[in-house]
Amino acid sequence: MAVHCPLIAQEGVIITGSLTQNPLQQPLGELPVIEFRGVYKTYQNGTHALRDVNLKIYKGEFVFVVGASGAGKSTFIKLIVREETPNAGAVSVNGFKSGAMTRRDVPRLRRTMGIVFQDFRLIPGMTVFDNVAFAMRVVGASNFDIRKRVSSALNLVGLGGKARSRPNELSGGEQQRVGLARALVNNPSLIIADEPTGNVDPNMSYEIVELLTEINRRGTTVIMVTHEHQLVRDFNRRVVMIESGSVIADSAAGGVL
Repeated sequence: MAVHCPLIAQEGVIITGSLTQNPLQQPLGELPVIEFRGVYKTYQNGTHALRDVNLKIYKGEFVFVVGASGAGKSTFIKLIVREETPNAGAVSVNGFKSGAMTRRDVPRLRRTMGIVFQDFRLIPGMTVFDNVAFAMRVVGASNFDIRKRVSSALNLVGLGGKARSRPNELSGGEQQRVGLARALVNNPSLIIADEPTGNVDPNMSYEIVELLTEINRRGTTVIMVTHEHQLVRDFNRRVVMIESGSVIADSAAGGVL
């Protein structure tokens, strides 16, 4: 699937861990965009979700995060987007440090990223255009910018002709592409895709990852949580494997699986 991507020309990142070397050269003196340092997370019910996680993320990588259900993948993502905070250790994302953030800092952090959800999370009563535009309206974008950038985002994901449709008129794959357009429309430096292929058919799964791969080539960081090991093998990107809350493997090019 060939994709033209005029909309995205932002910063990306590389994810590395303590078990392997960074596949790209770290720029001398450059600070990581995302860093986990000795991170532990335990929930009130006693679940130990993450244990001593250490990762540094630099510019320029597409990262698959894999692991069984309950391994800690969701908690890893929640710490990045600041839905949760660590019990011990520190998380730094785009210059925001977990221990120093105020309540006002949380929306500022989230404006630097776009999130693609497994269950789409579209608003049923809104058109495709308005679902994507919603992400711009909440940050106070002008109507001119909204019209221009929403149209570009929908064209990017192949849905330019569906702007007036409603979610219930779309297939699962089309709904996920609307979710991807919404994540992209504010030109974030980081895309987090949380099981984005979980509710679409196998052919559409590949199209979604191809879109994410093309966006990454243009410079945007992509972190994709998935349980689809065949996709990980076929796209041959960096893989971080989490098991029982610990990073047990971190591969430069898919060799974990």
